[in-house]
Amino acid sequence: MTTFIQFHLLTTYPPSNPNRDDQGRPKQAVVGGAPRLRMSSQSLKRALRESDPFRMGLAGHLGTRTKRLARELADEMIADGAAPEAAEAIAVGIGRVFSKIEAPKKGQPQGLVGTTLAFVSPEEWALARDLAAKALAGEEMPKDKDLKKMVLRKADGAVDVAMFGRMLADDPEFNREAAVQVAHAFTTHRAQAEEDYFTAVDDLNKREDTGAGHLGEHGFGSGVYYLYACLDADLLIKNLAGDRELAARGAEALARALATATPAGKQNSHAHHPLASYMRAEAGPKQPRDLSGAFFRPVAGDLEAASIAALEEMAKRIDAAYGPMAESAKIMNVTAGQGRLDDIAAFAAQAVRDA
Repeated sequence: MTTFIQFHLLTTYPPSNPNRDDQGRPKQAVVGGAPRLRMSSQSLKRALRESDPFRMGLAGHLGTRTKRLARELADEMIADGAAPEAAEAIAVGIGRVFSKIEAPKKGQPQGLVGTTLAFVSPEEWALARDLAAKALAGEEMPKDKDLKKMVLRKADGAVDVAMFGRMLADDPEFNREAAVQVAHAFTTHRAQAEEDYFTAVDDLNKREDTGAGHLGEHGFGSGVYYLYACLDADLLIKNLAGDRELAARGAEALARALATATPAGKQNSHAHHPLASYMRAEAGPKQPRDLSGAFFRPVAGDLEAASIAALEEMAKRIDAAYGPMAESAKIMNVTAGQGRLDDIAAFAAQAVRDA
């Protein structure tokens, strides 16, 4: 039976714009017929991967999402004394394992940039470098299928690749199914973006000159956001080639990052550094379920307290209808002085060890 670890978080954001749309305004959504502010799953996963709990707690076990593997390989070989032409030819051959390489523009040198982003694990980087060194030493480059098998891995020690998955369109055999699902976060109450009109002053402006040196505007918003994430512990262990202890470290890092990480859009303008005020972690084999239904009717009044109450009430109602959905749970409620993040992180790690 599969063990699922589910996280439900409520985080209060001040006026800010952490995740922008194509016009630079906060992303929005309509939920239950009411306008809400939203943060995309993609932006949240990027923030998790860039967070201190991931970078420090999982150092050496994080992948690199890039189009520039071939360029990096070539630059490393050239820095070690290889002829540029030979280095670039070898780098192109290896880089094609992860992505087609863009054709150079007319009259310009080869850029060695892939056409699509590839999520590359540290082990795959090491194998690519080793293969490049052998090719420089005169060994014949393997053919395509053999080359892919020498570099690509179906499972290894890259925790973020194991958690968030990857797709290699030309080589689906080496895709990784994501062990972690992250929902779009949205405000538990009605919320809309506001517009900020601002000016900048020219420091050398003469007193007799009128007007600002610059005029501008940008959007912002604030609110209590609900975020849901679900971890498939068994799949995480499988994606990490059976390394249960590394998977447990990953679950601990994920719990800490969910509570503390945030997309950094316009952070210098708004200094938003919120921490989750409420976090519920659950573990068990039953089918996962989010608690977003608690907020299809927007909460009102004391938004933080009303959001916590609505979330807990929805969990109770689902348990009453379907039976207990989790075998065990841990709660951190900052407002009530209940629980600690350390306890939730330890809970998530142990649930993976016991899976």
